[in-house]
Amino acid sequence: MSETPPPVSRRVRRNRTILVAGILVVALIVALVVGLLSGGAGPSGEPTASTPGSTRPTPRAAPPTSEPPASIDTFDKTARSIDDPASIWVVVNRLRALNPIDYMPDDLVEVPVEHTWEPLMRQEAADAVVAMFEAASAEPGFALASNSAFRDYETQVELYGDGSDPTTAPPGHSEHQTGLTIDIGTVGGCSFECLETSPEGAWLRDNGYRFGFILRYPADKVDVTGYPPEPWHFRYIGVDLATEMHEQGITTLEEFFGLPAAG
Repeated sequence: MSETPPPVSRRVRRNRTILVAGILVVALIVALVVGLLSGGAGPSGEPTASTPGSTRPTPRAAPPTSEPPASIDTFDKTARSIDDPASIWVVVNRLRALNPIDYMPDDLVEVPVEHTWEPLMRQEAADAVVAMFEAASAEPGFALASNSAFRDYETQVELYGDGSDPTTAPPGHSEHQTGLTIDIGTVGGCSFECLETSPEGAWLRDNGYRFGFILRYPADKVDVTGYPPEPWHFRYIGVDLATEMHEQGITTLEEFFGLPAAG
């Protein structure tokens, strides 16, 4: 004869109910977590409303990439003439003569700086020379001087002679005739070739553009300019053009204006 099991107490039944409910809650939480990790599916494994038709979210399109804006050259190369002998941008070389060939500037003035021969230059260029020499004098031991400036057509005829000197321009083709050029040395010291290695020469090459000057015949541009290096020969072209050439790293007027090489 089997024995009848004792009746389950009310407390035991309540504990069983709480245990089952706890298991169901844990199972529901696990299902939710799995659904979120698997791409947004709900507890039943169906896609959620935010991802219709798929158990994985639709990839978001990458934002379009834009090309960097193109550099725009805003410098107006036609602002001044390169042919008019009265223009501070006039380009003179062995291929490009002044027109008229015996051109004489009408605004020449004496340049009040130390000099070997009394320098004459056009007023605008003369003022720039004075400012540049004063700035250089602030450097310890610097004292610049003019060796040569304006030369007229007749003087150039005499200097040119038979044309045997490669550094002397033919008459009518000399930058000195424009009144915009100066040959620079130092007071009682360095002149001509020694400007290539002197501190004063380096300062002029680095700072001349600030006053509107360029070294007209660089050592690495003989084939372009048509002349051997002249570390003493500086040409006034105005601060705007000199600064533009400096910023672009262009050292000759021929290259800047796209002219044929004169070498």
